[in-house]
Amino acid sequence: MTHELLRIETAHGFFWELNGMANIAMNGLDLTLIYLLAAVISVVICRLLHWPAMLGYLMAGIILGHAFNHQFTQDPGVTYLAEFGVVFLMFVIGLEFNLPKLMGMRQLVFGFGMAQVVLTLLGAVAGHALLWWFLKTLQLPWDLTWQGALALGAAFAMSSTAIVVKMMADRAELETPHGHRVMGALLFQDLAVVPLLVLIPALGQVNEGNVWTTLALALLKAGMLVTVLLWGGQKVMRWWLQIIELRKSDELFILNILLITLGLSWLTELAGLSMAMGAFMAGMLIAETDFKLRIENDIRPFHDVLLGLFFITIGMKLDWAVLYQQWAWVLVLTVVPVVIKALLVAALAKWVGAPLGVAAKTGIYLAQAGEFGFVLLSLGLANGLINPLWSNPVLAAMVLSMVATPFLIQYAERMVYRFTADDWLSQSLHLTALAQHSMSIDHHVIVCGFGRTGKNLCHLLEAENIGYIALDLHPDVVHAAMLAGHRVEYGDATQLASLMSAGLARASAVVISCDDTQTALKVLALVQQHAPTVPVVVRTRDDYDLNHLREAGARDVVPEIFEASLSLASQTLHHIGLPQRRVRRLVQSQRVSRYAGFKPDAAP
Repeated sequence: MTHELLRIETAHGFFWELNGMANIAMNGLDLTLIYLLAAVISVVICRLLHWPAMLGYLMAGIILGHAFNHQFTQDPGVTYLAEFGVVFLMFVIGLEFNLPKLMGMRQLVFGFGMAQVVLTLLGAVAGHALLWWFLKTLQLPWDLTWQGALALGAAFAMSSTAIVVKMMADRAELETPHGHRVMGALLFQDLAVVPLLVLIPALGQVNEGNVWTTLALALLKAGMLVTVLLWGGQKVMRWWLQIIELRKSDELFILNILLITLGLSWLTELAGLSMAMGAFMAGMLIAETDFKLRIENDIRPFHDVLLGLFFITIGMKLDWAVLYQQWAWVLVLTVVPVVIKALLVAALAKWVGAPLGVAAKTGIYLAQAGEFGFVLLSLGLANGLINPLWSNPVLAAMVLSMVATPFLIQYAERMVYRFTADDWLSQSLHLTALAQHSMSIDHHVIVCGFGRTGKNLCHLLEAENIGYIALDLHPDVVHAAMLAGHRVEYGDATQLASLMSAGLARASAVVISCDDTQTALKVLALVQQHAPTVPVVVRTRDDYDLNHLREAGARDVVPEIFEASLSLASQTLHHIGLPQRRVRRLVQSQRVSRYAGFKPDAAP
């Protein structure tokens, strides 16, 4: 008996020590290695299955949360570090959406986006009242108040900026009609977090008069800060970055960008805004300077790694015990809000003038819960607005909706074509008109994008009587160009149907005039598969993706910055007296040297 007790005590001590070692691992290098191993394995599997990489991060988080019984799910250090992923994502978005572009989207942000959030909140309160009346007639209890319904509605009104924007960027959909509407709604949701963070705690106060006073003061403070940053910060930002650049130190430059991003994030959080909104404004301020491209390349590693960590922590929030014990309740809380939100957003987008297919895709893209929804849900629980019994099922439903988002986005096109015959008919009419217009020309050039570069190219082609068809996704651009007599058609060059309707098989060349690498890679893949003999010329901003584009099948790649510098040097040397022949030889030598590793047989 003594030996048996000793054996039990020894085993108990052994497992206690193992648990202690696990806790040490949670706080040290072992935890980091476990994160990285799970992420690498999950992402490799997803790539093999042609699934989005973020789905691999989410699955890695789910596995880690289950394996370690959620011991470090609420670790403040891990959670705060994961928020940096969203911070840098919003910073990159800010670089793309500078102030003039944001002002151009004000109708989508403050019209469509505001209506989506407000109607979701009102719908949550109305649904609560309807359920309360229905259950009361059946003499069944209903313990949710209208304040709690408003808090739940606020959580479900948020969509995942991190997941949706990442997938749209990877799929080159940020500049599509539904992409503009999705971005408008997401930007307003981030803005709406500010009053909601004030409103939810105020709803729990006994003195209702404090609600509007507290909310008004917070909005005034936040509005003043945003105004000062956006209208007065541009000159300061440009002056400061120029000073840092004069130091000729890459390390100092990167540290300065990190300081600006995190500093503004801290400042906006201090003022009652979210950290992500501060990072977004930092990106918009820097977008007005000459350092935008350099900063995009420097910040990319931080952005990708930290965003992956964020998705892992989201996956870790899913509790398998809740799924097993309350699976029916979780299923209802997952499916019903997603379907209702998708229908609401689609109806709203259709009401403000979007075609049916664009409205349907907008609804699908925004149907899930978002990262800020977790913050609002926690706030509602902390202030006693939501019964704690609701927390685990609602949390599990929100995580499941985010896990399902990559699949919904990936198959959104098929769902839209299957259920919206009008959109399919509209697309068919566009393609038919495009094919009819392209039938009259042969051996033409297909220009993908009718921006400044594409427009200048088309002017040169017209001067030489060379046939062309330009494809662009902006209806206003297409309409203005057609009125001016240009051969521009509405079409998506990343879709095979548009390229074939534009006469890809008969074309003499394809020119990708936009500087988006993901769009270029999609077009290159289609041309290589269906018309490999047609040469493709790609314009890019710099030579960062030079080899990548060449390996994808580009015949020539023209880096805009490098070619502009050669043109500038050529004009300078000519004006200081060097012979024209020597200038041409020097410029050609620089081209050959720069493109030697890219294309040894010739320079672009």
